[in-house]
Amino acid sequence: MTIKCAIYTRKSTEHGLEQEFNSLQNQEESCKAYIASQSFNGWQYYKTYSDAAISGGTMERPALKQMLDDMAHGLVNTVVVYKVDRLSRSILDFHNMMKYFEKYGANFVSITQSFDTSTSMGKLTLNMLLSFAQFEREVSSERVRDKIRASKAKGLWMGGAPRLGYDLINKKLVVNPTEAEQVRHLFEKYLELQSVNDLTEYARQNGIYGKRWKTNKRKIRGGNPIAKMSMHRILRDKVYIGQIENKKEGTFAKGEHEPIISTELFNRVQIALANNANNKSPSTHAPNILTGKLFNHNGTKFINQRTSGKGKKTTYYYATKGFYLTAARVDEIVIKTITNFLNSDMSNLPINLATILKRIDVTNMNFADKRNLIQSLVEKLVYSQEQLIYTITTNGTKLQQFVSENYMNPNTDKMEYIIGDNSITITEKVFLRKYVNTVYDRGKNGVLNVIDNNHLILKAFATAWKYRELYEQDDNVDKVIRAVRTSSRLFYKYLALAYLNPQIVNKLLSGKSKISVRDILDKASNEHDLIKQIKIFSAQVL
Repeated sequence: MTIKCAIYTRKSTEHGLEQEFNSLQNQEESCKAYIASQSFNGWQYYKTYSDAAISGGTMERPALKQMLDDMAHGLVNTVVVYKVDRLSRSILDFHNMMKYFEKYGANFVSITQSFDTSTSMGKLTLNMLLSFAQFEREVSSERVRDKIRASKAKGLWMGGAPRLGYDLINKKLVVNPTEAEQVRHLFEKYLELQSVNDLTEYARQNGIYGKRWKTNKRKIRGGNPIAKMSMHRILRDKVYIGQIENKKEGTFAKGEHEPIISTELFNRVQIALANNANNKSPSTHAPNILTGKLFNHNGTKFINQRTSGKGKKTTYYYATKGFYLTAARVDEIVIKTITNFLNSDMSNLPINLATILKRIDVTNMNFADKRNLIQSLVEKLVYSQEQLIYTITTNGTKLQQFVSENYMNPNTDKMEYIIGDNSITITEKVFLRKYVNTVYDRGKNGVLNVIDNNHLILKAFATAWKYRELYEQDDNVDKVIRAVRTSSRLFYKYLALAYLNPQIVNKLLSGKSKISVRDILDKASNEHDLIKQIKIFSAQVL
């Protein structure tokens, strides 16, 4: 019998690939030699799949995907690698691949690490090796983050687009005299105008543009009129008073570069910005992100309502009598969805629109700016049958004010949406939870997205398995119920969940479930008459 062997090679970085004999070639030749040594067993070389400069911590690898596809079509029987971590450095990804291999009857061989995955000891050895591979990757990432943190603490510039007023020379910020004078003028002019909108228009009329620079690949970036959001960042940027920010920790350190403006001028501008924000009319700056944008399935517009109790104010979206959506939870979900949309692959969108969207830096916006963005980006949002249906504008002109001239979003994540003639439609599954406050979802009332719901599913199963363990250890059911401080009804519901069919459990824990926790508990109770059996058994014991 002929065993078709595929070789998979991978290297995490580009370093060394230019050499005449590089790491990928070394991996391939070693694997070919091993396959040749097993020719008496019917092993035959089929093809080499190679991913260069791609991390083993992701499954987004072209050659790997092609190999798995060929495996599904019966073209590959055995995958040969130089070391286990060449295939993956993630335990979860590796286990998923092993299931895929089993599905299509394929084997896996690491030529430098001898083990037999058909035995329990072999599986243990494999998991240990993979654990160390993942540990090594995470430690390397921590070292890089620690280096960046330490460098910023010393005031070193750690990359990114240079600011208006500075040139980047030998990886250091050097004052550009002409631009520096423009920055000083903008700060002083704001104190005179007391309006970011007016200052933005003033800069446009007087030929003050954003920073223009060349990338490492000699491409020209920037040099556009300063947008309102960019003007806000300029006025709040402590780089201009000689400081370097560590955004992860929210700290600042004295930088190596020279300041452009005085600390006194910077502070006066910050006070003016704060005062102008506080003096805005509350009637025109509603606290909810979706004010005027959210509708019920029948076209009824949700309005803002606020309740007060126990010294706490809670804001809701209200559509019809008795039906409320907690504003904070809905706003949080919408912000996440819009962020995911801006991080998505926009190759199917018109190039001009995609460019504008990719230059919107929503991650670093404050809440007020996010609200303004979503008010402009989302034309309409409909809540219907536990779904949020977004209608996204394709009018790039409306979004131009949110563009950051020195920013370009590099993410191309997968996301499903429908592109129409004048709008983009996104449909998101959500779960409505009213007045629920149980052991597994305390503090999670309101509206949940799929990820939050999946987290609750995991917590519910953890609680169920805990109850099952206690139940099987102690015959006195009432004692167990008192120990876990729950009601008899809830205890038996969780117990039914713990004894649910394993195939159903695997499906629910796959992460693709779109069923609420309450429905899962009801399903477990209806799946069989286990609760009744437990009660009968308990009565007999007592």
